[in-house]
Formats: sequence, structure tokens, C-alpha cells
Amino acid sequence: MRIAIIGTGNVGSAIARGLRGKGHTVLLGARDSQADDLAALAAATGATPKLPAEAAAEADIIVLALPWGAAESAVKALGPLTGKTVIDCMNPLGMVDGALGLTWGHSTSGGEIVQGWLPGAHVVKTLNQVGAEIMAKNDHLPHRPVMFMAGDDAGAKAQVAALLTDLGFEALDAGDITKSRLLEPFGMVWINQALFRGKGRSWAFAAVSA
Repeated sequence: MRIAIIGTGNVGSAIARGLRGKGHTVLLGARDSQADDLAALAAATGATPKLPAEAAAEADIIVLALPWGAAESAVKALGPLTGKTVIDCMNPLGMVDGALGLTWGHSTSGGEIVQGWLPGAHVVKTLNQVGAEIMAKNDHLPHRPVMFMAGDDAGAKAQVAALLTDLGFEALDAGDITKSRLLEPFGMVWINQALFRGKGRSWAFAAVSA
């Protein structure tokens, strides 16, 4: 598949590294497609730098790996993306009552908001439940980590499940896009343990069956 990663910070870079050698064509969408750090990432992953709208237009799957505060304008600048599968791996993080928290929840979610920005696309919420390190590499873990996904289109979720498998995850379907209201707080559980409870970043959730 042709995968466009829009945003090349920690998460976007990690996904590109995790997809290296998995048979996909990876496009890195960044505003400065000639930047030295982007060139280094492209060299390390075999990916091709592009302007964001160009990368999205050429891709089968678009991965949104942007800071939430910059997301709306960046996503709308990609065009309508009608019929395309779009992975939203962003958590709507901000300062809430003086602490890091979700700025949306209960009655809506970041995933639903992104779907509203792209009404013709098939948005799937996933890759928001662990840190970047686990997205880049997780085969050292004793159990295969789980990654939940939520979206309205079964075909898009099937595509995303295959991509998650390539990244080393067990893909589990959480339901329609409204279930982003569950997955975003679930991502906060990882953040709480990793950053504030001393567990560190080298771990993930797993679904262990009898």
C-alpha cells in the first residue's frame, strides 16, 4: 500500500520506522520537504518526502500524526480526501484545569471531529494508545501489544488492521467512530502510567486470552 504520513514529529517518524521493510511505499508529508531532519528520516526509512497535499493525493492510506492544536488547518489543507482511508492517531491534548488532559470527550471526541473535517473520507481512530517507541519497534515485548481501532467503514478498518499487523500489533475493532470517546481516554491511561506514575515508555497493553 501507499502510506502518507502527515507530520514527521515523534509519532510520524516512529510509524515510518515501524513500516520500514514491510513492503509499503511510505510518503512523508511535511511543509518543508527539503529539511535536513526530514532527509535523514527518509534515508533511514526508505520513505519519500513530499508536500502534505501531494503525499495525501498519492496515498491509499493517510496517517494524521500532527499536534492537535495545529491539526484542523493542516488537515483541511489536504483537500477532501473523498473515499480515502485516514488514520487519526492524534489525541486532543491540552491543558485542562492546569494539567495535561483531553480537551474533548463524553459528547464527542477528536476522532469524530476529524471525521467532520473530512466528511468524504473514511476516518479510523487508532495508534493513539501507546508511545512512539512502541510504534517503531515492539517485537521485544513478551506479548503482542494490542491496538484498538474505531471507524464507520468496514473496508477501511480492514485496511488499517493489516497495517497495524505490519506494525506488530494485534488489531481489535472497538466499533464505530463514536468509540473514539473510549479510545482517547484509554490513551490517557498509557500517558498517565508512562509519564506520571513512573512506568516509563517501553511498554504497551496486551489482550491475553486463556
